[in-house]
Amino acid sequence: MTSFEPVIGLEIHVQLDTATKMFCSCALSFGEPPNTRCCPVCLGLPGALPVVNAKAIEYGLMIGMALESELADRSIFHRKNYFYPDNPKAYQISQYDEPLCRGGRLGDVRIHRVHLEEDAAKLIHVGETGRIHGSDTSIVDFNRCGTPLVEIVTEPDVKSAEQAREWLQLLRETLRQLEVSDVDMSQGSLRCDANISIRPVGETGFGTKTELKNMNSFAFIERGIKAEVIRQTEIVRGGGDVIQETLHFDPRTERITSLRSKEEAHDYRYFPEPDLVPIRIAPEMLDTARAAVPELPAARAARYEAAGVSADNAKDLAFRAELAARFDDALPVADSAQATAALFLNQGELAAEVEPESVATVSNLVGAKALTPGNVRAVLEILAERGGDPADVVASEGLGAIADDGQLEGIVEDALAANADAAEKIRGGNMKAIGAIIGHVMRETKGRADGGEVTRLVRAKLGL
Repeated sequence: MTSFEPVIGLEIHVQLDTATKMFCSCALSFGEPPNTRCCPVCLGLPGALPVVNAKAIEYGLMIGMALESELADRSIFHRKNYFYPDNPKAYQISQYDEPLCRGGRLGDVRIHRVHLEEDAAKLIHVGETGRIHGSDTSIVDFNRCGTPLVEIVTEPDVKSAEQAREWLQLLRETLRQLEVSDVDMSQGSLRCDANISIRPVGETGFGTKTELKNMNSFAFIERGIKAEVIRQTEIVRGGGDVIQETLHFDPRTERITSLRSKEEAHDYRYFPEPDLVPIRIAPEMLDTARAAVPELPAARAARYEAAGVSADNAKDLAFRAELAARFDDALPVADSAQATAALFLNQGELAAEVEPESVATVSNLVGAKALTPGNVRAVLEILAERGGDPADVVASEGLGAIADDGQLEGIVEDALAANADAAEKIRGGNMKAIGAIIGHVMRETKGRADGGEVTRLVRAKLGL
């Protein structure tokens, strides 16, 4: 039986966190009463003229820089013509053949283009769950209409639903740390469409693609892509042909349903927006945008890995910008970058309340076996409350690790005698029973015993 592989490209729409809309002075404010944040420009009334939001251009350039895109010297807006109730002008102001950014890469996925456009209004469908005037109805809230959007289009480099989810999480965190959007999927400020096709494994051509629209959570994106790959595979194996169309995934039923036939570029009859002049990107604009781009998650994670932090911990830290900044302050003092990173991640909010250099010193004390992992939290709590030198806290509070092997050996012998049943199970090969012995020792030493050393002594005493 022929094996198939998916070929996936993503289209991501990001609402930009500007003060006003893309082409008018209406304030961006979410949660307001319907149709209270709109004007003749965003409603498309005759004679109203658009003006480009300069901050949106700056944010678009920042996104292009973060994605290693080629930034255009000149960019123009087009009219994308279509009729739908959420589009009052019967066209959307977008970009077509001269976008703000071309190419680029984030992680292992190439970027095709990044362009600016305006969002549509919000359609609210009232059907199964309620009725207006006694009939099924759709109503329109124009508050969202005209919100600045950046559309990020990838190349078809995504090979699985899992990779799509992981890459989108990286993109969301990158945009969040750029501070260009709140990227809240539940509120629609980050939305994703997926173009999906399948092909026999080993082939390089492309099959007919379908588009899954407006999935609003990472879990739904992953499940929707998996469902569509299964659907296409069943069609092809059954001798049928996949039809190019736009689809909807219902996460409640796991069903894929058709919305409409998939449009091509010529269906939209693009032509240059006559009411807007071309945009020329001045060097000062690039300087401003470049100065606002911080070190981003992918670069930060790579730097941490180079310093000796595991890949998983490096990614986790890079995705938590505030904690990562404290880790950076701790690094010059740390004997082990990995151990210190793990301590920041494991202790989270508590570690964030302690001076970064002190967190590194606590990690160093554990590495030197002067402090046991079991007493780390107690030391951090004291440091968070009153500060001080970690080594002094360990000494004054009697939290240091037991350095006398003879003393620990005696305590282990007492623990074995007091837990004879557990000792017998260990002799029989059930190492899970050692938990009772270790627990006894930890109680007697108030957490000052090293668990690894206790395990070694237990095995030695039992002849294992």
